[in-house]
Amino acid sequence: MAEPDVTARLRPRRAIVGMSAILLPQRPEGGTDWPAFEAHVVRTAAAGLTPAVNMDTGYVQLLDEDDKARVLDVTAAVTGGAFVAGAFVPDQPGDDFDRGAYLAAAGAIAGRGGVPVVFPSHGLNERDDDGWVDAMRELGAELDRFIGFELGPMFVPYGRIPGLDAYRALVEIPSCIGAKHSSLSRQLEWDRLALRDELRPEFSVFTGNDLAIDMVMYGSDYLLGLSTMAPAAFAARDRMWAAGDPGFHELNDLLQYLGHFTFRAPVPGYRHDAAIVFDLRGWATGDGTPAGAPRRPEGDRAVLADIVERLAPYEDGTT
Repeated sequence: MAEPDVTARLRPRRAIVGMSAILLPQRPEGGTDWPAFEAHVVRTAAAGLTPAVNMDTGYVQLLDEDDKARVLDVTAAVTGGAFVAGAFVPDQPGDDFDRGAYLAAAGAIAGRGGVPVVFPSHGLNERDDDGWVDAMRELGAELDRFIGFELGPMFVPYGRIPGLDAYRALVEIPSCIGAKHSSLSRQLEWDRLALRDELRPEFSVFTGNDLAIDMVMYGSDYLLGLSTMAPAAFAARDRMWAAGDPGFHELNDLLQYLGHFTFRAPVPGYRHDAAIVFDLRGWATGDGTPAGAPRRPEGDRAVLADIVERLAPYEDGTT
């Protein structure tokens, strides 16, 4: 469904909806740094972005049920329910789609005022596109609102990008208010934007492409892990676009440099880079990561320190 001229898709001065996946900071000695987490939820909301918790950035795959519930409780208390969160079902290869577990996870989010993001799983990934759509419809029939999630296999082994016909069916589910698209492909996202505009203009396409954050110029909103490292800078960039300020492009270039550096292979290592940024900014007590999470080489610290320094004028309003 390639368009002949994607420049026709540009949407100047559009108000961008920004959602930021929140890093769950870890203490150097092990365990979650809960005060740092709460402070970052506050920081993100104060910047004007919607906090997105229990996502890949927040190590949702590694959390037990008590910690996932605590994340939701803290976030709901801070935001008054203005948040989204991953409805994650831990399962194993070969497992069937667990409708009950998904509804329980989504209910825990909705019950606190948030919007569930239907996180991929082995059970969902085992289905063909028609089966995937059936699962989304089953959930949509029980939920007042939810956000779909296409996540590529470069992020998780059970990731999958359904075909465009399946996406069309997702857009047509009334309770699905939008979908995060994380294929890291501009063309696939442009195809989804065109379909959205044709079928349901109010449906939100949330780019998850940390390697092409300028997709907001073409009509995407965003739900990114990258923005957890610089929520105020992302918010400043978004305001520039809405105002028609050409400074948008220079700030976007700097943020994209951060994205290309931190989201290089192996992609899950971006979470350690985020932890380094938190440490550099004084937002956490160190750059700890959970056991088994990939870590970056020490040389990343100098590069990240330079980027943080260059972002500062945008974040404090002096640029």
